[in-house]
Amino acid sequence: MMADKKSTADKVKDTINERVVDPAKKAGEAMQSSGKKLAEGSSAVGLKMLDQAEANTREAFAAMRAAASAKDLSEVMKIQGDFLRDQGSRSMGQAREIGELIMQFGKDAVAPLRGKD
Repeated sequence: MMADKKSTADKVKDTINERVVDPAKKAGEAMQSSGKKLAEGSSAVGLKMLDQAEANTREAFAAMRAAASAKDLSEVMKIQGDFLRDQGSRSMGQAREIGELIMQFGKDAVAPLRGKD
């Protein structure tokens, strides 16, 4: 009879571990992994935005230097027009790049929660 009680207690303990403790532990690990991926993604997006801002600033100063050494007003206007057109294209490309990064990081962050780590 004592062996039956121990056997029953062990079975209950195993069932609780299997159905409650282990899934909760796995869920906690998945959330931790997901949080880590979100933090990494946020950092990468921030660094990419700084790189883009730096590139935009370099291009703006290059255009100002070119305009300062222009021979006449029509050349200044051409330089300014070229800069604005290029900056518009650059901004579109940069926004697309940031959007793609955010989407990828989002996918990476939810993967552990879906069991695809």
